[in-house]
Amino acid sequence: MNLPRRREPRLSASQEQPASPPATAAERVTVALVPKAATDLQSTHERTRMSKTDIVNRAISLYEFVEAEMSAGAELIVRRDGEDHVVELL
Repeated sequence: MNLPRRREPRLSASQEQPASPPATAAERVTVALVPKAATDLQSTHERTRMSKTDIVNRAISLYEFVEAEMSAGAELIVRRDGEDHVVELL
């Protein structure tokens, strides 16, 4: 299923704020990340230069989409080097 891609605001490398005015926050939460999640968040931030807030927002939206699809009977398949691999989320 090809979904249209939405362009996100580009971020300044020196700031963790969007280049354009941010949307109003609907809800603020404080979370304690396990070490692996904290490391993954930092790695993603360094690789993409996106703010950590944007990364977490995208991760939650992606998880909601994937979980809803899988609950409806879909499979998550990753194709690498021409081979399909079914991914199971625990």
